[in-house]
Amino acid sequence: MLTLPPSRSARGRKARVTSFLTSSSDGGTRMARAGWVLVWALSVGQLISWGTLYYSFAVYALPMERELGWSKIELNGALSLGLLIGGLLALPVGAWIDRRGGHALMVTGSLVGGVLLLLWSVTTDLVAFYALWAVMGVVLSATLYEPAFAVLTANLGAHYRRGITTLTLLGGLASTVFIPLTQLLIEIMGWRHSLIVLAAFNLGVCATVHAVVLRGTRPGLSPAPSMSAGVQAGEAAPDRSPLRRALGTAAFWGLLVAFSGYGFVGSAMTFHLIPLLTERSMDTATIVAMMALIGPMQVFGRLVLLAAEHRLTARMTGRVVVALQPVSVLVLMLASTSIFWVAAFFVLYGMTNGMMTIVRGTIVPEVLGRRGYATINGAIALPGAFARAVAPAGAALLWEIGNNYGAVLWFMLAVYCVAAVALWAATSAAPAQEE
Repeated sequence: MLTLPPSRSARGRKARVTSFLTSSSDGGTRMARAGWVLVWALSVGQLISWGTLYYSFAVYALPMERELGWSKIELNGALSLGLLIGGLLALPVGAWIDRRGGHALMVTGSLVGGVLLLLWSVTTDLVAFYALWAVMGVVLSATLYEPAFAVLTANLGAHYRRGITTLTLLGGLASTVFIPLTQLLIEIMGWRHSLIVLAAFNLGVCATVHAVVLRGTRPGLSPAPSMSAGVQAGEAAPDRSPLRRALGTAAFWGLLVAFSGYGFVGSAMTFHLIPLLTERSMDTATIVAMMALIGPMQVFGRLVLLAAEHRLTARMTGRVVVALQPVSVLVLMLASTSIFWVAAFFVLYGMTNGMMTIVRGTIVPEVLGRRGYATINGAIALPGAFARAVAPAGAALLWEIGNNYGAVLWFMLAVYCVAAVALWAATSAAPAQEE
C-alpha cells in the first residue's frame, strides 16, 4: 500500500473513508456498515492478540519453571524486556500510524507474532527466550490496543468513542477466553504443543483480519473524516506539531503519570496473581476460575459506559475509576483465603480495569484534541509501557526480598494512589476540547 503513487493512494483512501460514515436524518453523521465491520473485525483481532501474545504468559510461567528450572525473576525478566521494547516503540509506532495508517504495521505484527509463538514452543535456552521476547515487544507495540485505537480515532470521526468502547467489549474477554483455554490446552497436550495452537490463531485469523479490513484506512494526520460540513466545523485548526502543543500542557503530564501508574499495577497483577493466590494455598483450578471473572467484569463496566456515553465524559469516568482502583487492592490485601473476598476483588478490579481501558483510549482526544492522536498517545504510553515492563520483574524482586507478596501489595496500593492524584490534576487543568 505504501508504494502506490500518491494520487492513487489518496483516491483509494478517500473512497474507503467515506464508506465508514453516512448521513443521519438530523444532518449529522452515523457509522455506516463498513464502519461497524471495521470495529468488530478489529475487536476479534484484539481478543486473539491480547489472549495469545500477552495473557498466555501468566499461564505458561509455572510449567516452564518446573520443566526448565528457570526462576520467577529469570522468566519475568524476559517478559519485562519485551514490554520495555514495546514501550520504547510506542512513540515511533504512533507517528507511523499518524502518517501511514495501521494496515502494513498490524498485518506484519500478527504474522511475526505467530512465528514467535512457534519459536517459543521449541525454546530451551534462556538467552534465546530473551531474544524471542525482545522481538515480541515489537509485535506487542504493533498489534494491541494503541494502534487499534489510533485507527478508529482516525477513521470514525466524532464516533471514535463508540468505536473504541465497542472494540474493548470483545477485547475485554481476552483473559476470560484465553487463560482457561490455554490452561486446558496445556493439560491436554503440554505447554509446548499448546503454543502451536496459539500461533495458528495469529497466523490464520489476526493476520487475515488486519490484511482485509485495514486496507485503505486513513492515517491520523489526514483531513478529518466526515459526511457533512457540520462535522468539520467542530475540528480545531491543524497546527504544525500536535505533540509539541500537547507537551506544553499540564494535562499531558498528568495523564502520563496516571497511565504509567495504572500500567505498572495492571502488569504486576496480570503476571503475579496466580503465584500470589497459590501462596495463599488456593488450588490452580480455583485461581483460574476466579481470574476468569476479570473478562466479564471488564465487559460489564464497558457496557455501563456504553449505555451512559451521552451523559458521562471520559474525565468524569476517569475520576471515578482511579478512586476505586486503590480500594480493589485493599480488598485483595484483606481477603486472605476467603473465596468471597477474593471474588469481590476480581469483580471490582475487572470493572475498573475495563473502564480504564476506555478512559485511556478516549480521554486524550477529549482533553488534548484528536489531531495527531496516535503520536500524542504514543508519547503518553512511552513511560507507561516502561512501567509495565519493569512491573513483573520488580514485583518478583519485592517478593524475593520479603519472601511473600505483602510488600508487593503495599507498593501497588501506593502507586494507584499517586495515579489517582495525577489524573484528577490532569482533568482539572485541561480545558474541554471540541470534537
